[in-house]
Amino acid sequence: MRARVIITGGAGFIGSHLCDRFIAENWDVLCVDNLMTGAKENIEHLLKEPRFDFVRHDIEQPYFADGDLILNFACPASPVHYQDNPIRTVKTNVFGTINMLGLARRAGATFFQASTSEVYGDPLEHPQRETYWGNVNPIGPRSCYDEGKRLAETLCFDYQRKHGMKLKVVRIFNTYGPRMAIDDGRVVSNFIVQALRGEALTVYGEGQQTRSFCFVDDLVDGIYRFATNPSTDPGPINLGNDTEFTMLDLAAEVLRQTGSKSKLVHKPLPPDDPRTRRPDLTRAKALLGGWKPTTPLAEGLRKTIPAFRKALG
Repeated sequence: MRARVIITGGAGFIGSHLCDRFIAENWDVLCVDNLMTGAKENIEHLLKEPRFDFVRHDIEQPYFADGDLILNFACPASPVHYQDNPIRTVKTNVFGTINMLGLARRAGATFFQASTSEVYGDPLEHPQRETYWGNVNPIGPRSCYDEGKRLAETLCFDYQRKHGMKLKVVRIFNTYGPRMAIDDGRVVSNFIVQALRGEALTVYGEGQQTRSFCFVDDLVDGIYRFATNPSTDPGPINLGNDTEFTMLDLAAEVLRQTGSKSKLVHKPLPPDDPRTRRPDLTRAKALLGGWKPTTPLAEGLRKTIPAFRKALG
């Protein structure tokens, strides 16, 4: 009998790529999504696949199903989306995580929590190791996501300590690739859309703040390896790319690849915007059997920009 994975947020950007990977690895896949920020188009190609099922459901409400592995990816992940509805973002991270942990406990399933580099806030340690506790504003406009994800991690480890659950927690750093929404609001999608439309690229501050950008295929490979790893190590582990770029570096590469003549326009930095962000991947590389990100930024953008061209028509 094939193993079954339940992927909440499975119609989202990363979730839909995970559905593809688990189908390719011969799993039965149940995709659960309320389509608040996910899109049916992301999984349309899977709807005729006999090993794939889709259920429209909001995990703020209890859900019952059988599965061997639960991947909890249900949550708005871009500042535009989570700040648009901060209360629902918190509820998804708290009530949704509790509901899915309860489901995993009843089913005897391994629970995999998609956490985020945002738990580190505006870090005072660089690069960020998993042992770093973070520098997060608990009452700022990003807190619904940052603190929501921190509390979700707390819930995971409390359930593990209390109930002996099988647990995996991963902290995902900036990821990009096909199927990102054009209104996603994160810097890669913003720059690509603005460049393709001939609009000025919006750079916040002087553009010297840094990020590390992971192509979605590399991330999904790391997630799959960790989720199916027989090790009892629950993490958390960082996943992402540890090559660092400034916003000006990214803007220059997007303009080069799109051939756009767009200019740059500088605006004030948003509140609590991190100045630096780069994962220490030592733990992930040691635990995941030689995994490492292999897609350079220029190559990843070459694979991503055509999807945005198509989406923009």
